[in-house]
Amino acid sequence: MKLRITEYLDLDLATEQWCCQRCGQVLIGARENYKRGCLVAERKLEEVHPPLTDGAAYSFCPDPDYCRLVEFYCPGCGVMIENEYLPPGHPITHDIELDLDALKARHAAA
Repeated sequence: MKLRITEYLDLDLATEQWCCQRCGQVLIGARENYKRGCLVAERKLEEVHPPLTDGAAYSFCPDPDYCRLVEFYCPGCGVMIENEYLPPGHPITHDIELDLDALKARHAAA
């Protein structure tokens, strides 16, 4: 049984695996950080946040000395599963941790 956790991230309760919702690619075991099973790309902030006017002295682009953009992609189909802005040197966050045993018990009773 698969449960949708985010727009592009499913949890396969039977195998305890994170999966891509779009293509079904298994990413990594569900007791681990799903981001470790993804392809990772660090993007230049200037590419993502270009100036709104030519020759502008100001921009909405974060300062690259204080911020970086990290994107996580499915290795099967290439869909972006998640992205995060982090300070330089900060480790990848572990943002989803589920009680798998409780979920399995809940769905077994249903």
